[in-house]
Amino acid sequence: MIFSKIPLASSWKTHLHNEFSKPYMQQLSTFLEQEEKNGTTILPPKALWFNALNLTPLENVKVVILGQDPYPTIGHAHGLAFSVLAHVNPLPKSLMNINKELLEDLNINNHHNGNLEAWAKQGVLLINAVLTVEAGKTNAHQGKGWEALTDNIIKIINKECKNVVFILWGNYAQKKEKMIDETQHCIIKTPHPSPLSAYRGFFGSKVFSRTNEYLLHHHKTVIHWQL
Repeated sequence: MIFSKIPLASSWKTHLHNEFSKPYMQQLSTFLEQEEKNGTTILPPKALWFNALNLTPLENVKVVILGQDPYPTIGHAHGLAFSVLAHVNPLPKSLMNINKELLEDLNINNHHNGNLEAWAKQGVLLINAVLTVEAGKTNAHQGKGWEALTDNIIKIINKECKNVVFILWGNYAQKKEKMIDETQHCIIKTPHPSPLSAYRGFFGSKVFSRTNEYLLHHHKTVIHWQL
């Protein structure tokens, strides 16, 4: 199985162990192996498919930001939703808008850097619903099985963690709301930061300060959003 040699944090491995033997994961593995044999460039690199889970083990999760699938541009995606490698310039437009809202909300200027690893290491799980993509083809790996795995990740967080902030940007992410117990967690919903929708309520949502207020209220350390 293609996943057997990819590193996975022990807490996630414990909770996801049974998933990898299920038919949908076997089918996903077969699909990805065939893509490799065909010479298809899969993004991010294989070693980073579970990067979000490795940088934010289950026991550290305080915030979840849901994305759709990785950037399809070679050299951009590294396994964290909305994040790009440090050398990328200019930044993707959605990420530019995230930085614009952060500047307005908390007067933090991250326009110099699109690598969000520092957030992940503080407990912000930056997880895409689909963890791989074919280079140059947005959504190429939708419906191949990743969604079932990442839905299970959301359910695990909902069950095993307390007082997590789920940030749901846009309709795609907001479909996951039904898996989250609002009596145990905080759900923040806004339009997507994409240029197509950011002006419909993403700007001015103060999502970053609201997240930290909730964490403080529940006696958790806040996220230092500065990169």
